Amino acid sequence: MITPFYKSPDRNFTLLKGDCIELLNSFEFQFDMIFADPPYHLSNGGISVQSGKMVSVNKGVWDKSHGIDADYNFDKEWLSACRNKLKDNGTIWVSGTYHNIFSIARCLTELNYKILNCITWVKTNPPPNLSCRYFTHSAEYILWARKSAKTPHFYNYELMKEINGGTQMRDVWNLPAIAKWEKTCGKHPTQKPLSVLSRIILASTKAGAWILDPFTGSSTTGIAANLLGRRFLGIDQEEDFLRLSKARKEEIIDVVKCSEYIDRLQKQSKIFQESSQVVMDVDYQYTAELPF
Repeated sequence: MITPFYKSPDRNFTLLKGDCIELLNSFEFQFDMIFADPPYHLSNGGISVQSGKMVSVNKGVWDKSHGIDADYNFDKEWLSACRNKLKDNGTIWVSGTYHNIFSIARCLTELNYKILNCITWVKTNPPPNLSCRYFTHSAEYILWARKSAKTPHFYNYELMKEINGGTQMRDVWNLPAIAKWEKTCGKHPTQKPLSVLSRIILASTKAGAWILDPFTGSSTTGIAANLLGRRFLGIDQEEDFLRLSKARKEEIIDVVKCSEYIDRLQKQSKIFQESSQVVMDVDYQYTAELPF
């Protein structure tokens, strides 16, 4: 019997504490979309720059590398568990850097996913390269894949074209980094901006869809999902991150705060257009419920 760490009063935002592989293999339910920001296996004593200061790149024990083979086997195992939790026409998005994204692509291919795109997210404020011996690392990559090569997936082509000023949206996205108003409840060390997750969700789901994040962290995926009228399940092993996720959800339960977030997103990244239908109040009466 699974007991949620948190389930919001509107039942549209649920958090589970534990190992995502074990939990995903313990219940029956399928999602319309999955977004995963897995460990990049980079917390091994390096240094970087943050706010003009030299800092350690170590994020926590969960981000440490256990060797090439072990890291690869871990990625393949959680991607396999996720595949079983996708609807036949569902899609998965996986973010990474050059350190892990090629291994992720190999896992996806071996598990019979069909890779659709590799999005390059160009950051507006990347940290400088301290050694001055390499190009500055200024991008992350997001692989988009569908569950089956033969079953069509949903892509909101017209909306993406509209957001992009009337032309086809390309696979290079220039979107802003995290704004201060996204960190009012605290900050996760690898927190993604709402602008990126909002675009992903609008591109690949319909209103009322169920979205899963197996490494939920601060649950940017869930906040974006709820702002856009989607339902969400997030999983994480770290209780501090789950408490942060809960606080962020409770912040937007307030209708005024929710509207404020929508307005700020629009000003920040022009994610919505006047003719875009952003659903604030969705009738979930006929949508499936989680089995816990």
